[in-house]
Amino acid sequence: MKDYYEILGVSRDATPDEIKKAFRQLARDTHPDANPDDLGAEARFREIAEAYEVLSDPQRKAGYDRGEVYGGGDLFSQFGGLDEILQQFFGGGFGGFGGGGRRAGPRRGTDIGSTVSLTLSDAALGASREIEFRAPGTCDRCDGIGAEPGHEPVTCSTCRGAGSVQVARDSFLGRIMTVAPCVQCAGKGQTIDHPCTKCEGGGLVTVDRSVTVDIPAGVEDGTRLRLSGRGGAGERGAPSGDVYVEIGIELDERFERIGEELHHRVEIGISEAVFGVTVEVPIIDGGSESIDLPAGTQPETVYRLAKKGMPRLRRRGRGEMFVHIGVAIPTDLTDDQEETLRTYAELREERPAKRKRGLFKR
Repeated sequence: MKDYYEILGVSRDATPDEIKKAFRQLARDTHPDANPDDLGAEARFREIAEAYEVLSDPQRKAGYDRGEVYGGGDLFSQFGGLDEILQQFFGGGFGGFGGGGRRAGPRRGTDIGSTVSLTLSDAALGASREIEFRAPGTCDRCDGIGAEPGHEPVTCSTCRGAGSVQVARDSFLGRIMTVAPCVQCAGKGQTIDHPCTKCEGGGLVTVDRSVTVDIPAGVEDGTRLRLSGRGGAGERGAPSGDVYVEIGIELDERFERIGEELHHRVEIGISEAVFGVTVEVPIIDGGSESIDLPAGTQPETVYRLAKKGMPRLRRRGRGEMFVHIGVAIPTDLTDDQEETLRTYAELREERPAKRKRGLFKR
């Protein structure tokens, strides 16, 4: 799992302004246009941009801090691409690099959301699940280009392939020139004179898809996993969308989960508490473990079983399991049992209340 804080060189409690400032400086230093002879510059720049997109978004940052995974590659849905990240920070150009307005280009694929339900044991052991959905896929008739076989998209005659045009606009400062997406080609830089008869020129058709999601041990209810590039296909070679899988964990009557801890309750009888008893407690991984309760065990005694709790998500080790001992007070004594218990009370010089009608069985 990548350490986005380390990539940007900020602390985990860095403010949004500190994160933004760190990205701005690193973007200037590592952008490929500023390092033309460095073959690794583009990879480093994309990694920095990936870290910024996650840490600059409060929801993504919170998910990352909980252990959610954000894949590499095209993790730029918030801005729509690296170019828009640069537009966000450096206006029409990048401090002298690149320059000009951004061509809209083919659209990125749609994101897909799905849910997976797990038992608590599955969450402890990790699991794989196959999910099915319908999503845009590349048209198999035109291979996604949108044109009928034998034809090709042509360069837009209005913007000459740029995808954008300059527009004059009057303002209180006078007439200014701005860059806007080309209306003729919708910012794509190309038009299709002979649209594909199957996808009608869009390059995409709806298809049935299935993907396998590997769920790591230790996930919590509400954890969201991201499968990068496994969602809907993008237009004409644009990146595919992502699949977001939200994990739901079923209640387990044997355990209460609090983070990495598991809590289990055992009820024993009065005599067992007095004389001691051996109890069997379930273990989340399967099987059980014996606990020898000594004579005189008091109600609400708690036993700690080390490393028997939930695994720590993407970290070594696991939490602990706590066994809470309760002492059951009978409410259905027979006459003989009541007489025996009252004899015991007399020997102990205790003064229990007299019997109320209907309290015990006859």
